Amino acid sequence: MSDYSPGLDAEKAFIDEFTADGGEIVEAVRVPLQNPDYAPYLQRARDAKPDALFVWVPGGLAAALMRQYAERGLNKSGIKLIGVGDITDDAVLNQAGDSMLGVTTSMQYSAAHPSPINKAFVEGFKSAGNGIRPDHIGVAVYDALHLIYAAIKKTGGNTNGDALIAAMKGMAWESPRGPVSIDPETREMIQDVYIRRVERVDGELYNVEFERFAAVKVPAKTEQAR
Repeated sequence: MSDYSPGLDAEKAFIDEFTADGGEIVEAVRVPLQNPDYAPYLQRARDAKPDALFVWVPGGLAAALMRQYAERGLNKSGIKLIGVGDITDDAVLNQAGDSMLGVTTSMQYSAAHPSPINKAFVEGFKSAGNGIRPDHIGVAVYDALHLIYAAIKKTGGNTNGDALIAAMKGMAWESPRGPVSIDPETREMIQDVYIRRVERVDGELYNVEFERFAAVKVPAKTEQAR
């Protein structure tokens, strides 16, 4: 894990859920955020010979991680690589090459999501972005703009902050990521979370969804902490 807040949050969430279901953590290793050399940490993982290696780094560092993952031979070691979707970010996935094949992650969006709405979104995004495909950040911006537009339409053009927030509560729509809504109590997004595996589709690497957790809400303990 990258040794800063998002990485520590990912580490805790994974360990809590994994051990609660009977899993065993062999070792937890934190990598300095400013250190791009993952080789010694990956070697420790290979020497430990776990069934799987759960990793999280910022999306911009994923290519370096995966390059060193392949250089250390972990992609052929039998150790499954799993993690949060940042490590197989759609915007940079093809740059990492075949070492990404088989990597399994969870995320609320994939450019390969099989819906007509997403197909149109991906084609439009690539056309406007010189061939770059959308990732989870791209779809989040798209949904935010949709929500603002829909709320203003609902208020009849009233842009008062309180009026807009009231209009947004409970709003639901079909997003390129799938069905989403705004929790009227917490104002958090309710959305599906997908388990994806990197596969080659039509000559390119994609996060292909194979399992879905529907209508996931922010955990109650997180809501209370706020």
